[in-house]
Amino acid sequence: MEEKDYGKTLNLPKTDFPMRAGLPKREPEFLEQWEKTDIYQKVRNSRQGKEKYVLHDGPPYANGDIHMGHALNKVLKDIIVKHKSMSGFDSPYVPGWDTHGLPIEHQVVKKGKVKRNEVTPLEFRRHCRDYALRFLDIQREQFKRLGVRGDWDNPYVTLKPEFEARQIEVFGEMANKGYIYKGLKPVHWCPQCETALAEAEIEYAEHKSPSIYVRFNVTDAKGKIADPENVWFVIWTTTPWTIPANLAISLHPDFTYVRVRTPKHGDLILAEELFGDVMETFEITGYEVVAKYKGKELEGIVCKHPLYDRESVVVLGEHVTLEAGTGCVHTAPGHGQEDYEVGLRYGLDIFAPMDHAGRFTQEAGPFAGLHYNEGNKRVSQALEEEGALLSLSFLKHPYPHCWRCKEPVLFRATEQWFASVEGFRKQALEAIKDVKWIPAWGEERIHNMIVDRHDWCISRQRVWGVPIPIFYCTSCNKELINKETIKAVSELFAKEGSDAWFAREANEILPAGTTCGCGHNEFRKESDIMDVWFDSGSTHVAVLETNPDLTSPADLYLEGSDQYRGWFQSSLLTSVATRDRAPYKSTLTHGWVVDGEGKKMSKSLGNVVAPEHIIKQYGADILRLWVSSTDFRSDVRVSQDILKQLAEVYRKIRNTIRYMLGNCHDFNPQAHALSYDALDELDRYALHRLQVLVERVSGAYDDFEFHVVFHAIHNFCVIEMSNFYMDVLKDRLYTSPAASPGRRSAQTVMHEILVTLTKLIAPVLTFTSEEVWGYLPGEKEESVQLSNWPQSRPEYKDEELANRWQKLLDYRDVVTRRLEEARKEKLIGASLSAALDLYPDEEAFAALAPFKDRLPEIFIVSACTLHEPTGNKGLDVKVSTAAGEKCERCWMIHPGVGDSAEHPTLCPRCSGVL
Repeated sequence: MEEKDYGKTLNLPKTDFPMRAGLPKREPEFLEQWEKTDIYQKVRNSRQGKEKYVLHDGPPYANGDIHMGHALNKVLKDIIVKHKSMSGFDSPYVPGWDTHGLPIEHQVVKKGKVKRNEVTPLEFRRHCRDYALRFLDIQREQFKRLGVRGDWDNPYVTLKPEFEARQIEVFGEMANKGYIYKGLKPVHWCPQCETALAEAEIEYAEHKSPSIYVRFNVTDAKGKIADPENVWFVIWTTTPWTIPANLAISLHPDFTYVRVRTPKHGDLILAEELFGDVMETFEITGYEVVAKYKGKELEGIVCKHPLYDRESVVVLGEHVTLEAGTGCVHTAPGHGQEDYEVGLRYGLDIFAPMDHAGRFTQEAGPFAGLHYNEGNKRVSQALEEEGALLSLSFLKHPYPHCWRCKEPVLFRATEQWFASVEGFRKQALEAIKDVKWIPAWGEERIHNMIVDRHDWCISRQRVWGVPIPIFYCTSCNKELINKETIKAVSELFAKEGSDAWFAREANEILPAGTTCGCGHNEFRKESDIMDVWFDSGSTHVAVLETNPDLTSPADLYLEGSDQYRGWFQSSLLTSVATRDRAPYKSTLTHGWVVDGEGKKMSKSLGNVVAPEHIIKQYGADILRLWVSSTDFRSDVRVSQDILKQLAEVYRKIRNTIRYMLGNCHDFNPQAHALSYDALDELDRYALHRLQVLVERVSGAYDDFEFHVVFHAIHNFCVIEMSNFYMDVLKDRLYTSPAASPGRRSAQTVMHEILVTLTKLIAPVLTFTSEEVWGYLPGEKEESVQLSNWPQSRPEYKDEELANRWQKLLDYRDVVTRRLEEARKEKLIGASLSAALDLYPDEEAFAALAPFKDRLPEIFIVSACTLHEPTGNKGLDVKVSTAAGEKCERCWMIHPGVGDSAEHPTLCPRCSGVL
């Protein structure tokens, strides 16, 4: 059929035209209106006493303008909250912000040009606080511009005193249960930022590393290998700078190792499955395997370190693999987790001769003072000089980098505070089973992470954050932490905030009379702060348990899929450790926002799409429509082409609604609505289809399948309404008397569709639905957000009726295609210039005959003759030019145009109406 713009065919005064375009200009007016009327509180009041549904907001970092990932996350949350509140739940939404930590310190130093070491800790913290609060305000306005409804005047903020006080209590509860300890362990360490990092603060990026093979000479074979002279174990590493920290060589107890005699390098011991590739790498020929051993047979053999006068002992470890290298693993307990664990079993020192800036200490001998990057080169040179370096090359591989400065990180043993995950791992794994994970694979993912998780390093060598509330005796250096000290710190922070830790001396904080077990009463404070993941991981206590509007555990946590190792996990660990349960009943994750080709967004690639630019060009509702248009559980693509397509979809939905609104301009539902029994059959069919839509869309909202909502509403508006129902209705609406039963029947149903459709789109198209609501005739709530979710009405369901009309519509498709062919053949112009002759088979005749008198109306032609069944199969359609003249009122071709002297330009039907 020909393209239609119903906004142009309403025949209404221009001043009555509702739903004008211009979202970027109109949307701020609704924001202002909602703020004036306090729509958030009105919705809460309307649901007072109802069952709660709490979606707990994962706090974004207050560190810059929002990006598309923020927009995706916040709009998804808003869709859920609005749907839940319209469905009868009391669904509060308290937004929050993460405001401590390294990224803010980094920006203060970089952009604020504040030198951390040249100002006092309190002064530096003030700069950090100001920076965080400034971007909190910026982000708050940006989130509000997205149309997100929430308690924006009362967010939770991790730097607020009351939050910090509850965080201290969480720490204290974990310490009281024995889950907090201080230990010398290797942790991810950023030498640029000079702090320990959590696993969630690590990003992997491609890095070029030296690849070296080094031989260690056997000095004491312990009688386990015959003729041990000139025998060497061969190791492989991509971190030559760790060789000075080597204390052992790890073998797998069950692997087979071979002793390979070589012409130049002596007898080399390495794994049987790898030695051929290694010989090829060394370009060695003429070698010979002279002996074989199981790894466990070689345990305890002593080698000499190639650079120092010390031993390197052969040990056993299950972590050894045959994926690369030699099967003999260079082991430095101070520079690797598996190395550390092996070192503990064998009583090795946790040796890490490197300082916080990544420079070798005096313990590294000739390399002291060198940065580890330079150390790679110098260590390799020294190994070559000693004849220990068998091969040197370079390779590119994924390597851990700092999430903030983007530089490579080290594994470095330092004294840190840890949460003993081992202490409550079993409970955490059980708690995971009680949570509904969406998608379902999330359960296995976080389960595996907790199973394999090492203890949580919770200390950071920074200033901007919540201090670790521990004191040390100045006499014996023993740690002091108990219920009384935790209570004192918590109460102090509740009054003055964590700045008090830096402003006061230890004796000003501790309860009067506090003494150490050694008898002394003077203490110093811990200088480290807590990991920011401990901050956000405490929100289930500091927010859910303290805000009377919320409940714990939350019904839903919704974040990006990276939060399985971030907020989901830190929240789970602190909750299980202190509450013996998960902090959430269900979790839902979304993917990353990528460009139209599926590539990660990057300023260097020039493919970044900013929310503010989309809103400025299209309006926030187009951005919200984008959020609903794809299955967000996978990565979500966005580009100008995608946005243009969505803008076109939006236009079609909007025009469908405008058409119905325009045709209800003189309709008062309280006075004019007809009963169901009095409705035209076509209108009853439309009501049936509306109930099908309500059921499908409501189920999709419940299942968080918003892309199903998007497609269902789009298809309903375009295919069922625009292309069929409203197309057929035009004649009845424009030619029938204003108050005729036929016109009122159509208006009754259109009004029902309008009200229902407006509610169905309200969680997604939050501005548009509010605009539509304002134009709807009849009594209604002040805002669509205060209305109740539409329910499917069984009295409007009629399967027998629907089946009859569906069969008719199948044949209508056949007719429509034939009319289009006739138009292309120049046989007709508009469909109303056509007359049809239909030649059906028995089945087609049975479907069409009940509608015989309505076929011209349904097919939108001027005449239609249904012939008796013939021997042909299916339906044959003959198109001809309709006989007669065009009626200037209804545009139909009729031979009776001109029969009326009073109305010579009208057909008999229109003459009768007038």
